[in-house]
Amino acid sequence: MKLTILGGGGFRVPLVYGALLGDHAEGRVTQVVLHDLDAQRLSAVTRVLAEQAAGVPDAPEVTATTDLDEALRGADFVFSAIRVGGLEGRANDERVALAEGVLGQETVGAGGIAYGLRTVPVAVDIARRVARLAPDAWVINFTNPAGLVTEAMSRHLGDRVIGICDSPVGLGRRIARVLGVQNPAEAWIDYVGLNHLGWVRGLRVAGRDELPRLLDDPGLLGSFEEGKLFGVDWLRSLGAIPNEYLHYYYFNREAVRAYQEAGQTRGAFLRDQQARFYAEMRNPDASALKAWDATRAEREATYMAENRETAGAGERDADDLSGGYEKVALALMRAIARDERTTLILNVRNRSTLSVLDSEAVIEVPCLVDANGAHPVAVDPLPDHATGLVCAVKAVEREVLAAADSGSRTTAVKAFALHPLVDSVNVARRLVDGYTAVHPGLSYLK
Repeated sequence: MKLTILGGGGFRVPLVYGALLGDHAEGRVTQVVLHDLDAQRLSAVTRVLAEQAAGVPDAPEVTATTDLDEALRGADFVFSAIRVGGLEGRANDERVALAEGVLGQETVGAGGIAYGLRTVPVAVDIARRVARLAPDAWVINFTNPAGLVTEAMSRHLGDRVIGICDSPVGLGRRIARVLGVQNPAEAWIDYVGLNHLGWVRGLRVAGRDELPRLLDDPGLLGSFEEGKLFGVDWLRSLGAIPNEYLHYYYFNREAVRAYQEAGQTRGAFLRDQQARFYAEMRNPDASALKAWDATRAEREATYMAENRETAGAGERDADDLSGGYEKVALALMRAIARDERTTLILNVRNRSTLSVLDSEAVIEVPCLVDANGAHPVAVDPLPDHATGLVCAVKAVEREVLAAADSGSRTTAVKAFALHPLVDSVNVARRLVDGYTAVHPGLSYLK
C-alpha cells in the first residue's frame, strides 16, 4: 500500500513513519513517498527516516520527490501536512495580529484566518489533482486550520477527505488517566465542536459516565493540563472540559497580553529552532535521528507556554509530551484499508449530526470508521453558549472559503471582522492590509 505525505520535508514526518514501523500486519503501508517543495528539507527528513528504519527488516520503502503529480499517482492514502508560507509565514501571522492587539495564533482568530486565506487555494489545487490522479485515494488532512482546510477539500473529494487532530485525543487520554481508567481505548468520549473549538461533555466506561465524578472532585479536576489551564471553578461552571485552544477565547485578553510581552512568538521560536535542525543536517556526519529527537522534545515541552504561564499551570506533564496525531492517522488508515472498525474523533462533514449547521459543514466529533470511511455519530445538542461560538466561527470559515474562491478583498475583510476575537471592522481592514503586505500568497485578493 502506498502512502504519499505532502509536506514530506516537515519536522513531524518522522512521527508518522515511526508509527508505520510498528505496523507489521497484512495490508500495511509498504511504500512512503515524501513530497515537498524544498529539496534540502526532504533530504534532511529522509536521513532521519533512514536511521529510524535501521534494523527493521520490513520497513516501508521511502522515496522523495518535488513533483506533486508524481507523488500522487497510484497513492492509496494521501497525508496532507503542508505549511503554506512556512514558519516565516506563521511568525508574520502572529506579528501582524499582535501589532493590532488581537490574537495571531495559527488556527485561532486573526492568525488562523490569514493562514486559511493563503492555504485554501493550495489545498483546493491538491484536492483537484487527487481527484484526477488518484481518484480512489483517501486524503487524511492535518494541514491547519484543519477543519477549514478539510471543508475546502471536501468540496472536491466529498467524504474521501478526513481531517485529524491530536488535541481531542490528548484531552480524552488525560481525562481517562486522571480518572484511573485502566484502558482509555475502551472509554467513549462525548466530544463535539469544530477543530480546536470543542468540548468533552462525558466519558463513558462500561456505560457509566465518569465525567461527573471528575467535576465533583476539585483535587482531581485541578491535577491535569486543562484543570490547571482553565481553573477548577470555570470547568465546573461549564460542566464540561474544553479543548485547550478554547483558552484563547475564555482568557483572550490575558493570552494576547502574554504573547505581546513574550520575547519571541511561538512561530518565531519554531522557525529559529527548526532552522538550526535543518542547518545541522548539512553535516553528513551528524546523527539525524538524535538531532531530530532533541529538537522535538524541546518543541513539545514549550507547547502553549504563554497560556500556561498566564494560568500558572506550570510545566507540561511528561505523559503529554508524546504527541498523538500520528497514532490517529495510523488507526484511521488501518480501519479503512482493513475494515478494522473503530471509533475516532475526526473532522468530517456534518450530515445531520449538529442541527444548527448544514450538512456540508465540517465538524469534529466521534466517528465510526470502516472500509467505507468515517461516519459521524449522533450527538446531543450543544448548550447555547457553545452553539453561539461554533456558529460564529463556522460563519467566519465560510467567509474565508468565499474569499479564497472569489479573490475578494472585501470578503476577506468580512471574515476578519466577524470573528469573535476581532472586535472592530477597522482592525479587520488593517489586518488585511498588513497580511497582504507580508504574504505573497495573498496577492490574489483584489
